[in-house]
Amino acid sequence: MKFLKQLDKLFIDHDINNYSFRLFTNYKFKQFRILNDDNFKSRYIPNNKFGVGFGVASSKLLIDIAFNVKSNTDDITHRFDMQGTTILGKKNYVNFYVQTYKGFNVKNNYDEPFVFRDDIKSITVGFNYLHTIPDIEFSYAMLKAGIDKLDRKVYITGGFGAFSFYDYFTSDTDILADTSGDYFNEKAHIKRYNSAALGVLGGVMSVFKLPGDFTASCNIMPGIGLMYKHVTLHEGRYKPSNPVLLKLDYTFALGYNVERYYVSLIYGGGVYSTDLDFNNKYRFNVTKAKLAIGYKLGSGKKTYHYR
Repeated sequence: MKFLKQLDKLFIDHDINNYSFRLFTNYKFKQFRILNDDNFKSRYIPNNKFGVGFGVASSKLLIDIAFNVKSNTDDITHRFDMQGTTILGKKNYVNFYVQTYKGFNVKNNYDEPFVFRDDIKSITVGFNYLHTIPDIEFSYAMLKAGIDKLDRKVYITGGFGAFSFYDYFTSDTDILADTSGDYFNEKAHIKRYNSAALGVLGGVMSVFKLPGDFTASCNIMPGIGLMYKHVTLHEGRYKPSNPVLLKLDYTFALGYNVERYYVSLIYGGGVYSTDLDFNNKYRFNVTKAKLAIGYKLGSGKKTYHYR
């Protein structure tokens, strides 16, 4: 019973004035690259990046359900992409993501034809955790729900934390095209890549009250970590010797809030980079954007304050 009461306190809001119904469109995907010291690169970009959906938001929790829009019906990327963020207590920011993709457009910068490869599969699972030094005096759930009656114009906090993820990609034969032999060495002709990372990060989180019922927010979280990497080639395999991983996560948001309606625009993502030895490098980035329009279910007349 005590556990249920704690869950109720963390996630359940019993005041109808704090709830809203929302419609949204989003743009979300993961892409990755193989590149070398000669500035040649091969990029792997999924199709069907857009979605539409609906959701319910409160001062403590936001649930959005999206449906992928398959604008390209010939070269379809089959995907599952879940990302979430929450604040636990007054000092703990947690972000997590699970992404599986099958089917990528393969593009390059050395004038070879672009192709769609339905045999390329990518899986990424990870989380970021930030423990702030000052308390987190604002709630992103409240901002996304159109509840932004701030007590002052600027809120800034920051701290340190950790991150971890598992990242994998594979193809039936070779991740590079047959014509790429003039641009990449044999160690870049990867059939399968496995990696796991653990690292530390720092971060700054901020919210700004702007004129005219607008609110803006910004998060910046750089990090450095160590990776275990295993590369399977078309012939042979090896383990890259350089374990260092560099990353940068970011989120920017702008909201407009009036008595019964609100509009929010959020853009964010992360960039991750590591060395594969033999003058080859691997990078992947996670990108997301969402435009939401919400209607408040309560009277909209109550004044709210952040914890």
